Amino acid sequence: MSIPAGKLPLPELLAMKRRGDKIVMVTAYDAPGARFAEDAGIDVILVGDTAAMVVLGHSGTTPVTVDEMLFLTRTVSRQVHRPIVVGDLPFGSYETSDEDAVRTAVRFVKEGGADIVKLEGAGPMVSRARAIVEAGIPVMGHVGLTPQSATMLGGFKTQGKTAEAAQRLVEDAVALEEAGCFAVVLEAVPAPVAAEVTRRLTVPTIGIGAGPDCDGQVLVYHDLLGLTEGHLPRFVKRYGNLSREIRDALESYAEDVRSGTFPEEQHTYEMPFEELEDFERMIESPSSSKPSAQATKSSSRPTNAQLPAPRSEPPLRKTSSP
Repeated sequence: MSIPAGKLPLPELLAMKRRGDKIVMVTAYDAPGARFAEDAGIDVILVGDTAAMVVLGHSGTTPVTVDEMLFLTRTVSRQVHRPIVVGDLPFGSYETSDEDAVRTAVRFVKEGGADIVKLEGAGPMVSRARAIVEAGIPVMGHVGLTPQSATMLGGFKTQGKTAEAAQRLVEDAVALEEAGCFAVVLEAVPAPVAAEVTRRLTVPTIGIGAGPDCDGQVLVYHDLLGLTEGHLPRFVKRYGNLSREIRDALESYAEDVRSGTFPEEQHTYEMPFEELEDFERMIESPSSSKPSAQATKSSSRPTNAQLPAPRSEPPLRKTSSP
């Protein structure tokens, strides 16, 4: 696939929505994942706080810190050229005030190399989004199931299933657009509700478990490649089974090491024949190539002629008592 040179311009996402071209977004957290995403022609890479779960081993997203997210974002951003890189603001880094939100967003751009940042929720978070936009940093909103506040939502459940909740979700998305968000993620939202949000907004919607009518889709890298094991959300489609392949490869490696079949000759290095002969002569007659420890010790001990003459001490003089 031919990838256009240079960074994908942010206004192009708006043009894609108008043309009906679907936007492809995926998460990535390291250099190989970022390179694979770019090679596949992915439009947007989200360095998501899901790293807390799929990379760092936490049971949820809230434990991940700003510094950890900056490290991952920086790793991804320096590997890619065309895709837009989204830095996900972690829990606790923006909720308390507009000033904190702007301060954290600036760090993600300056230190993490992110092109834009993402935050979760509406309500008070609309003000946070507006403040960041006014500071000159593009913002991606996120409504529906917001994992950082999953406990308040009653767990990882579909949002907007009642008429009232659906209407509120639509209003939240509209408020985020009015605050200046260039796109809005819709997570775990009934398809008809997501379709209405997409129709109402002039900015793109990115769905994850929100039906086919969104302007784009996003999945977690580890989920779609089959690296995540155990229960997966309904909206996940696996495009590979890498966990099984990786485990098989590691088991084969361990078996080869224990049986002595690895490394083979093709995996080893040689040395010139003449140097090998010299080396073998050296190890066969070590006394001829290296002085004995006794000789070394004797030669390093100074002789009488080498010993310095003793220094004479000045005579003691009687002093008066204090």
